[in-house]
Amino acid sequence: MSVTITGNADPREAQAYVEYLENKFNRKVSKLDINIDGEFADLSYELEHVPFERIRRITGYLVGTMDHWNDAKSAEERDRVKHSLGNSEMESIS
Repeated sequence: MSVTITGNADPREAQAYVEYLENKFNRKVSKLDINIDGEFADLSYELEHVPFERIRRITGYLVGTMDHWNDAKSAEERDRVKHSLGNSEMESIS
C-alpha cells in the first residue's frame, strides 16, 4: 500500500484514515493520497481489485465453471442451442 501525505499530518492520522476507508468499503486500500489544508483533509484513494467470477445459468444450474461436470452434463451443454442477438437480428427489431 502506498500512502502520500501533503501538509502537516501524523502517520497515526494516516493509519486512522486507512482503517476508516477499509471499514467503510470492506476492502483493502491500495493507494491513499492525503492533502492536509488547515483543518481540512482531502483524501484520494484506490481500493484493491476484487476478483469477479462470472456465474451463468446452464441447463438449469448456476455455475461459474464446468470443471466438475461429468461427461454427460458436458455433452448436454455442448449440444444445446445457443441464442444470441447479432447485428442482422438487431436491425430487424428496430
